[in-house]
Amino acid sequence: MRPEQHIDVLRAEGRLMADTAAAADPDVAIPTCPGWSMRDLLQHTGGIHRWATGYVAGRRTEEWSVDLEDIVGAWPPDDRLVDWFDKGVEALVAVLVAAPDDVDWYTFLSAPTARAMWARRQAHETTVHRVDAESPGGAAPSPIDAPFAADGVDELLTGFMGRPRRGLDVDAVRTLQVVADDTGDAWHVRIEADRMRTTSGRAPAETTLTGTASGLYLLLWNRNQDREVDVAGNDELLAWWRDRVRVRWGGAARRNAGER
Repeated sequence: MRPEQHIDVLRAEGRLMADTAAAADPDVAIPTCPGWSMRDLLQHTGGIHRWATGYVAGRRTEEWSVDLEDIVGAWPPDDRLVDWFDKGVEALVAVLVAAPDDVDWYTFLSAPTARAMWARRQAHETTVHRVDAESPGGAAPSPIDAPFAADGVDELLTGFMGRPRRGLDVDAVRTLQVVADDTGDAWHVRIEADRMRTTSGRAPAETTLTGTASGLYLLLWNRNQDREVDVAGNDELLAWWRDRVRVRWGGAARRNAGER
């Protein structure tokens, strides 16, 4: 997907998340983020948008180790929270639209350009948390476009999960095959003691997940406990995934911004 497409998704998902939050009690619990309320979710996501804006607008070339509180300054009161969130989305969209493709600022995932990485990451960050915002009602989340969902599965498996990791707690190599039957995409994941290695395509695996790209997206981000995905082989590996696979904020922020 092109950065412009990711920016369009970011804008639309931000609007949907704001509308959802505006109709909810700020104290309502978020089932997909245990211990968080709608207030926490909006503060977290709005803070991340401002953090990303600081990288892009400032063209930072080194990692920015900062608490979200330091970026935000002060969390807004409940009656201004949705408007504050909206303004954060608008500011992030604006700097991404204006950013050139040839500037090399800090990135933490592989991408053709820094602009492409930040647009992609923030589109998926916002989409996952929009799903969280919709979760208190218990209904199925709003649809996620299949190519975008496949793009998100790819970002998770080849990007986040491809980095060295601690706590995987596997005594032997484990293998997982992921197949999106509506887009034709497939990924083979080799889980080792300190990292996961993902390649495109199919290969023998102890567990195979097959489903729509959006179903896989929600499942792999631990947002779909009903598992609208076919599991073949050793389903214990899926339980292991839910227990072990998390993406965490690297800073010292109170609202640990990548906790999934």
